[in-house]
Amino acid sequence: MGLSRRTFNALAGTTVLGLALGGSGVGGHAYAAPAPTAGPPRADGRRHAVGFDRYSLLVDGRRLVLWSGEMHPFRLPSPSLWRDVLQKMRAHGYNAVSIYVAWNYHSAAPGHYDFTGIRDLDLFLRMAAETGLYVILRPGPYINAEIDGGGFPGWLTVTEGTARTADPTYLAAVDEWLTRVDAIVARHQYTRGTGTVLLYQIENEYDAFVTDPTGPAYMSHLYKKVRADGIDVPLFHNDKSRNGYWLPGSFDTGGEKGRWLYGFDGYPTPSQDPPDWGAFGAGGVKGGATASRETPGFVPEFGGGWFDPWGGVWFQKKGYAESRRTRDAAYERRFYLTNLANGITLHNVYMTFGGTSWGWLPAPVVYTSYDYGAAFDEGRGATAKLVPMHQLGHLLQRVPDFARLERAADLTADGLKVYHLTNPDTGAHVHILRNDATAQVTSTLPVDGVDLPVTVPARDARLLASQLRLGQRTLRYSTAQPMLALIAGRQEVAVLTGRSGESTVTALECANKPTVTVLDGAAEHTYADGLLRIEAQLDGLTRLSVTGDGPATPLLLLLADDDTSLRLWPRDTPSGTALAHGPRLLRTVTLDGTTAHLTGDTVTAAELEVWPPRGIDQLTWNGKPLATVTSPSGSLRAVRELPGVGAVTLPALTGWRHRAENPEAEPDFDDSRWQKADRTTSFSTTPVPAGQPVLFADDYGFHYGDVWYRGHLTGAADARSVSLAYSTGTQGLLMAWLDGRPLGTHRMPVPDNSTVRKGTWADTATFELPEGTGTRVLSVLVRRMQHDQDGMALDTHKAARGLTGVTFDGASPTVSWRIQGAAAADPVRGPQNHGGLHGERAGWHLPGAADGDWTRVTFPRADRRQGVSWYRTTFSLAVPTGTDASVGLVLDDDPARAYRVQLFLNGWNLGQYINDVGPQHTFVLPNGILRTRGTNTLALAVLSDGTTESGPGQVRLTLLGAAAGGIPITPVPSPGH
Repeated sequence: MGLSRRTFNALAGTTVLGLALGGSGVGGHAYAAPAPTAGPPRADGRRHAVGFDRYSLLVDGRRLVLWSGEMHPFRLPSPSLWRDVLQKMRAHGYNAVSIYVAWNYHSAAPGHYDFTGIRDLDLFLRMAAETGLYVILRPGPYINAEIDGGGFPGWLTVTEGTARTADPTYLAAVDEWLTRVDAIVARHQYTRGTGTVLLYQIENEYDAFVTDPTGPAYMSHLYKKVRADGIDVPLFHNDKSRNGYWLPGSFDTGGEKGRWLYGFDGYPTPSQDPPDWGAFGAGGVKGGATASRETPGFVPEFGGGWFDPWGGVWFQKKGYAESRRTRDAAYERRFYLTNLANGITLHNVYMTFGGTSWGWLPAPVVYTSYDYGAAFDEGRGATAKLVPMHQLGHLLQRVPDFARLERAADLTADGLKVYHLTNPDTGAHVHILRNDATAQVTSTLPVDGVDLPVTVPARDARLLASQLRLGQRTLRYSTAQPMLALIAGRQEVAVLTGRSGESTVTALECANKPTVTVLDGAAEHTYADGLLRIEAQLDGLTRLSVTGDGPATPLLLLLADDDTSLRLWPRDTPSGTALAHGPRLLRTVTLDGTTAHLTGDTVTAAELEVWPPRGIDQLTWNGKPLATVTSPSGSLRAVRELPGVGAVTLPALTGWRHRAENPEAEPDFDDSRWQKADRTTSFSTTPVPAGQPVLFADDYGFHYGDVWYRGHLTGAADARSVSLAYSTGTQGLLMAWLDGRPLGTHRMPVPDNSTVRKGTWADTATFELPEGTGTRVLSVLVRRMQHDQDGMALDTHKAARGLTGVTFDGASPTVSWRIQGAAAADPVRGPQNHGGLHGERAGWHLPGAADGDWTRVTFPRADRRQGVSWYRTTFSLAVPTGTDASVGLVLDDDPARAYRVQLFLNGWNLGQYINDVGPQHTFVLPNGILRTRGTNTLALAVLSDGTTESGPGQVRLTLLGAAAGGIPITPVPSPGH
């Protein structure tokens, strides 16, 4: 166990470095106490100064390392759950949240903007401030984000003018959008003390027209517009792939200087070695942070996972579990620590919580789930990826030296890549050791004349520190990673971490021989030549008390393995810092007199101990008082364990009722109220065939979901076949009928590696026609899928969706076309919730729809018909009060059966399942939309091509996770029929 005695004695004989107090040192070393970093923000009503230099942000003159996570409120349509995710992020070390604001999500039509309900941006920003998180706000107007049209509203597809340029028509629409967004954002800026918005992004990954006058003119317009709207925090742009585009001074900012940050994004693959995008790199304008040497290193997006396309080709059809496995905690340590070594002090992890691209929100490249393989999964569950985020986040907030680091003399350790940095103000040294090999490496690192033994697992990394101030003491060196340094009550607390089972050695500078007491765990300690050396193996939580070494304040040294570090929760209060240990999550700490009120979650029974601020001698947990004792380490320890979560029982889904639809295919269907499709011109990038009318769905106001066409044919008696040209997003399809008789189905292919990013798919379906005379009716249903994202600023979001042209072989009939899509936008759920299926227009997806005369059925089903069928049932849940249960819906069937399903829970379209494509089978049902204590309505709209038997097969509920605790849930309105 531990280091060998020989190695330990060798370390004990190293040269002394005395304890530094008041900026003076012993043995020729002098350490200045680092200036405190900016603390957790809140809307405190005071004005704040937000600036930066080449090292970091400066908030009220204090340095701030930004450790941010991306989440999108629009991908979690239950506002109560926003608070849940924000609290989890804050507890796990994040000090900021980055959000996109999607134009299409808030605007169903020109001049119409909705910031209420699930779209309440004001509410989200208030929650972020209440949670103590800074906000990086990213409202576009273009955001990409794997969302329909890159965030452009559907109605923009039918406007004149080129998007993402200085075109006046486009800019007029942009100004309207920004005016509405900025009116909300302006009153939540940290500079005003009325919120915590710290940074604001204009555009996103804009690499078009950089050398063309329209590009700088466009960026200048956005900059000046945002400033005119009262946004006074620093602005930035996210450069795609480190091109050095839109550096400070590259466009007109109206004379304002020093308020523009250069940022770049990066999504390196796990198979590559982490790149040096900064201080240790090649430099220059394409070197990442070196492109803008007078602004701090800033990555507005860095890979916290990766998205998965229809068919799952990138992850071997294993879905986001494989994304999370390949971009795991070791990946994060290797890549994020490399960024830190390269001077990145503004770091945003995309995604930290991915969520769900529900309804018709997803871009063509992704399916419903946007789990992303992120640190928090789609069901809001914490994953093992949180270990490095938790440790590094708290370190960067609690130990100020990391806000200003410069390269130091190169060091070597055999088999490892070594980065050596120092803080020129404090003399602290940071050593980042990276193992890019496929086997574990054990080596030595020369630190202050000592060959420090180090072990780095395969394809992993670690951070070590030397000459680092931990409060009033100096850490000479340690083979464990520092995580925390704080004052709790009447003692200083320092936390060092590492892998479970690792042997560690830690040396603290002590002017006097200390009194050391091992309070918990096993550790050996010696003192010689001004150094206290502690040897221990990481196993749970080892506690040591250090007193009498010089400083008047005792030190509690905690050595924690990775799992234990995830159960250490620091929390600042107006009376000082509290540190809690034990439960799965600590959400809040509030003080009232001599009582600390804690809220949080448990999964299994857990101990609770708290090192509170002075004067606190009582605890409550989730509102219940706890009996406590004072431990030898100075904590208040609950006498009894906190209870774990109880059983959650989910019902079987039975009582299904069924009804077939698509009356639109019948020849006698009345389509007289449908729109005539007789336009002759379009602003689409798709050409209109000569001599034919415009059939593009967007030109008739149908921007989301399925669209129906009915062509009334005269003179078609000799027609042998019809060719239907159509254009969709990924996995679109077309079905056709003539006089009610199915002609067949055509579908776009499943993407492969070469086509996975293809946003618009165009093809022609040709069907033979049965004989007939007189006026005939051709009915066509197109599942249009979504708009292209237009990532290259080529107006590709305007590519047609739906039919694009129709020709006949053997005759040239006259065709009178009518078109029908989605009804008016749902006033609560919004325009992306439904499309043009008959059942959607009739409200069959809504709670309370009359289904008493529908046929009772059981699953699995074995229908075989072309078209649409609906299934409905209700189910009741009785999740115990005080239990946060995350529930999913699972669909399973023989993958040879060709059909797809839209899932509606209480009227909310929570996604699309394609049985023979995948890879998604489980769909999250977010609490608030899901009534966890009440009755729910589930509706399935099944679209089948008739070539195989079509399901559903197995449909069941599954428990994705459960915890005792959680947050109060406000039901999301779910209007019925």
